[in-house]
Amino acid sequence: MAAPGHYTPLFFLDEAVACAAGHRPCAECRRPAYQAFKAAWAAAFGAAPLAQGIDATLHTARIDPATGAQQRHRRPVRDLPSGSFILLDDQPHLIRDGTALPYSPFGYAAPRALPQGDATVLTPTPLIEVMRAGWRPVLDAQDDRPGW
Repeated sequence: MAAPGHYTPLFFLDEAVACAAGHRPCAECRRPAYQAFKAAWAAAFGAAPLAQGIDATLHTARIDPATGAQQRHRRPVRDLPSGSFILLDDQPHLIRDGTALPYSPFGYAAPRALPQGDATVLTPTPLIEVMRAGWRPVLDAQDDRPGW
């Protein structure tokens, strides 16, 4: 655990997984990515607070205060942008280019068809809106499928 006023280094397979966990690009070590994220945040919400304000919003959106568990929500799959994570058959899947890529800590598996109707969404709502405003998380470099 980091001391107050210091950040905790976090490591994820890629930025889409970090977003599903409710995190944003680092404003220090990934400054250009953070600036692009912040611009999309402003486009989505009308203004972009400082990093601490964004973090507070993301924390509220990702953690259920009553249980401390991850907040999940249901949403029509057709409304979700590439970069979002959903649950299919109790397994996380990345939405990418109209398909669902099964995720494991070892990477992504072969794509499958997106479901019709609603799905349980793992990516917090503010991050969905930032993606809908045009920001795209960086995916695992070993994923050789064509880009966004």
